[in-house]
Amino acid sequence: MTLLVTGAAGFLGSELLRQQPDAFGTFHDTLDVNDGDAVTRSFLKHGPDAVIHTAYRMGDAETNVRGAHNVAVAAHRIGARLIHLSTDLVFDGEQGAPYTEDDEPCPVMEYGRQKLEAEQLVRRAHPEALIVRTSLLLGPPDGPQEALARRDDVVFHSDEIRSPLPVRELASALLRLVDEQGILHVAGAEPLSRAELATRLRGGPVPSRPTPPGRARNVALDSSRARTLLHSLDHF
Repeated sequence: MTLLVTGAAGFLGSELLRQQPDAFGTFHDTLDVNDGDAVTRSFLKHGPDAVIHTAYRMGDAETNVRGAHNVAVAAHRIGARLIHLSTDLVFDGEQGAPYTEDDEPCPVMEYGRQKLEAEQLVRRAHPEALIVRTSLLLGPPDGPQEALARRDDVVFHSDEIRSPLPVRELASALLRLVDEQGILHVAGAEPLSRAELATRLRGGPVPSRPTPPGRARNVALDSSRARTLLHSLDHF
């Protein structure tokens, strides 16, 4: 299987290439996903059997939405499987229990709204795509969450609940899920507040406060469907 990974310089993209070194990675300076024609030309040139789309930019709606759509259109045109990465922030965090794939998204944050719009565009452009919603990614190697936990100028939210998981586990799961389709939650099994997570990563207490208005609170994900599926794939 020929695999293409967008956003190969990112935390997840680079881990995917580490685990599958024969995959082809695209970087922002080699492929601008906002340029639909360029994406199509690149996919036609490399002819991947599968694409894992990890490229995004926080605060950049064009990349997060239109770029995702361009990748889906190009992948569908060449008949490639597609995994599109999404986020737990498509939910509002008010349910009070981990979200399943059957729960209705209702984002309250701009990034979540962008990612939900991207999901909708991807599903229309590539109906056989797999949309994977995930959460905060951890090392090894150390990544953004570890770096954040070491900072002295950050206050962590005590009731913003997420489902963090090691980036290596997510990458391994994605490589086994390339033939799946639909929506799947792939996140950690233990819900943790941002403050609890930072305390663990730092090895000591961190400044904390409640989540301010306008942010999603408990967006823990129920990944039982993914765990069952991955277990069956391991024992196929």
